[in-house]
Amino acid sequence: MELTPEDALRINVLLAGSLKAVRIDESSMTLYALSDKGEAQVRLNPNCRDEVYLRRVRETLSSHVLGSPGGYPVYLKRWTRMGQARDETLESLLLLGEPEAVVAVVNASGITNELASRAWWASQTPENARCMLQQELVADGKMGPVLADFLVEFLPFEEEACNQIRSVRLVLQGDLIDSDVKMQLWERGKNRNAYHVGFLQALPDQLPEQRDANPAWEEIQGRLEKLIEAGNPFARQLCRLLGSAGQTWLAGARTVLNKPANQDVVVELLHAIADYSAFLQTGNERRTDIDAIFSVVDELIDGRLQAPGDTEHWLESMINAVPDALPKTRAMLFLSMLDEPVIDPVFSKTDAIGTVMRKKMQPVSEPIQEQIESLMT
Repeated sequence: MELTPEDALRINVLLAGSLKAVRIDESSMTLYALSDKGEAQVRLNPNCRDEVYLRRVRETLSSHVLGSPGGYPVYLKRWTRMGQARDETLESLLLLGEPEAVVAVVNASGITNELASRAWWASQTPENARCMLQQELVADGKMGPVLADFLVEFLPFEEEACNQIRSVRLVLQGDLIDSDVKMQLWERGKNRNAYHVGFLQALPDQLPEQRDANPAWEEIQGRLEKLIEAGNPFARQLCRLLGSAGQTWLAGARTVLNKPANQDVVVELLHAIADYSAFLQTGNERRTDIDAIFSVVDELIDGRLQAPGDTEHWLESMINAVPDALPKTRAMLFLSMLDEPVIDPVFSKTDAIGTVMRKKMQPVSEPIQEQIESLMT
C-alpha cells in the first residue's frame, strides 16, 4: 500500500530540499520538517490504519535518506544508547522521523552543538537533554544553557530519584545556570534530598551555605603545611575534610544519609563519597563488609598492609605529624573505601523504601554516620 498521492507529493518536495531534521506527531498525524528556510509541516491523510500508514511514511523517508525502506533498526536500541552510532550517520538519523534514531544521536560521542540543536528540535525529552549534557562539547556550547533550563523547569515533575540526581548534577556544570537558580535548587533539596546528592557529586568544594571549619582545622593545617606542599595526598585530604568546604560536604552527606527516600539515593550518595576520595591510592578494592573495611584501615595505619606507590610513606608521614588526629585519619580512610558494594548485601535482599529501608540499612549507615561525626567534632 502506497502513500496517498497528496502526501507522497508533499513529502517528496520536502525531501528534495535541504532538510536538517524530521519529526512526526503521531497523535495529530502531522509530519514536521526543519530546513534552512525554517519549519514546514505536512498533515498526513492516511488511507489505512494510522500505525500502518506511519510505517509507510517512515519507509519513504528511509528509502530517500538511507537508500533502503528498512528504516532505523530499533532492535539495536541498547547498542545505540551506549553511544555506538557512527559519527558519519548522525545527520541521516535525524531525517527518519524515528524517536529511537534521535536517541542514538543524543548518545553518540561525536554529537556537535549543531546536531544537538537539530536533535532537540526533533525530540524534547528530559532523557535526551541529560544525554546531551553529558557531552562536554554540548555542555560548553550554545545548547548547554538551553538544555539546562529545560531540566530545571522539568525537575518538579521528575519522579525518579536517580533522574533528579542526574539532572541536578548536569545542570550544575560550569555556568549553565546562574547563582540564583543554584540556590533555588539547593533550597528545594531541603525537601527532596536527592537534589542535594546532585550537589555533593557536582560541587563538592563549592556547596551553598558554607559551614565554619572544624575547630581543629587551623592547627592541623599548620602542622601539615609542609607535607601538603610536598604533594602528600592524605595530608591534603584531611585538611580538605576539616576545612569549611569539607565540613559543609560532610554535613550534606550526613543529612542525606539520615533520611534517604529510596535505594537510588543511597547508591548515588555512596558514589559521591567514593568520588570525593578517589585520588587516595590505598590499593584495595571496594568491599561489601563494614568490619572488613575497618580491618583494612587499621592495617594501613599500622603499616601491616602493602599499599601502592608512596602511599605507606605519605600516610606514615602524616600520622607522625598529627598523631593526636588519628581518629580523624581513621575516619578519612574509612570513607575513602566506601562505594556501592558496601550496601549490596542489604539491598540484594530487600526492595524496601522509606522507613523500612532505613531500618534495614542501619548496620551500614550507622558506622558511616559515626565516622562522619568523628570528622566534624
